[in-house]
Amino acid sequence: MAELATVARPYAEALFRVAQSGDMAGWSNLVNELGNIGANADVQGFARNPNVKPTDVADAFASMIKSPVTAEAKNFIAMLIENGRIALLPEIAAQFAVLKNAQEGAADAHVTSAFDMSSEQVAQLVASLEKKFGRKLNPTVTVDPSLIGGVRVVVGDEVLDTSVRAKLQQMNVALAS
Repeated sequence: MAELATVARPYAEALFRVAQSGDMAGWSNLVNELGNIGANADVQGFARNPNVKPTDVADAFASMIKSPVTAEAKNFIAMLIENGRIALLPEIAAQFAVLKNAQEGAADAHVTSAFDMSSEQVAQLVASLEKKFGRKLNPTVTVDPSLIGGVRVVVGDEVLDTSVRAKLQQMNVALAS
């Protein structure tokens, strides 16, 4: 996994430099979309197929992308295809997001809740988490009923687990020792 990150880093940094000189939001959407497309096993298999021409792979990619594609983006996709680097797209997208967040002084927050949360509840939670972490957060909320109650928040390498499941596990450890 570290090898993918090492190989993907220069690509992500190059895209980020291009995005800084243009439309950051547009590039961010495009790179995120490319990451999702590149993560698909069928797409990766198609791109690795020796019987398919690189131009056909590039055309297939272009047909899957919903965001506006600039000439720079087309060149980037073609270069990745020619070099057999389509599998790097998810990692490139992740590193691009980290660079973008660092520039904005923000971070991605993965919130897992035991129950569905209303937009008001998410906004209140994010406001308090932003105070705790001292930066703007971009939340992604998922539901996991196995938490029983509460939430689990992951921001970068920090984890804040206030779920009932985590408290029960802590009690189990305390009682077992």
